Amino acid sequence: MVDRPLVNVAILSLGLVIAGAFVGGGFARGRERDRFVTVKGVSERPARADLALWPLRILVSGNDLPAAYARLNGQVRMVRAFLSRNGIDTSQVEVQQFAVSDATANQFRSLETGSRYVIRQTLMVRSADPAKVAAANQRVGELVQGGVVLSSGEEYGAGGPTFVFTGLNAIKPAMIAEATSRAREAATQFANDSRSRLGGIRQADQGVFVILPRDPAPGIQQESQIEKTVRVVTTVQYFLRD
Repeated sequence: MVDRPLVNVAILSLGLVIAGAFVGGGFARGRERDRFVTVKGVSERPARADLALWPLRILVSGNDLPAAYARLNGQVRMVRAFLSRNGIDTSQVEVQQFAVSDATANQFRSLETGSRYVIRQTLMVRSADPAKVAAANQRVGELVQGGVVLSSGEEYGAGGPTFVFTGLNAIKPAMIAEATSRAREAATQFANDSRSRLGGIRQADQGVFVILPRDPAPGIQQESQIEKTVRVVTTVQYFLRD
């Protein structure tokens, strides 16, 4: 007769062995899933600005408001003529930021005599030909010689044209594909060096597109250069298989 307690013990032991095998396999598979490599891929493209924004801020002062306003209108005509001579379409020029200040209305004014009225007006040049705007900016001294008072700073920064690249969306797909391909090349090399096989993607981060100056140097901003560089860096995690 078979000893039933011994049979029960044998069955229990076999069950523990099988369970241990499954648990061990589960841990092994878990460790395999945890093996991955993080790599980065870079894509760069040269880009050329296709839009120029150039704020020309005119300032006129005087004690007679109508006379000061008349001088302002004369200087606006001079600026428009200057732009036309340089091949810039003046139909795209907008009048912005017109303001008149009265020194007598300022309770903190100095006792020194000076002009009572100051008139400020900004002519915003918008052009799809940045090269012509850049060339005109090199000759802006002609306006000063003609008696036009230009101020800088305020809401548009330090002055001068701003060059904008508006074609980013058109080049995004190709750049993402290139950056991802380069990331996979790096991951494949890592897998080969570690005697592993490259698995699927565990996690991916497209990264942020940035527009940089073509000629990077301290203090140089991309907005001041027509020629630019567009860059994106993607971060990808790949599983590694034995």
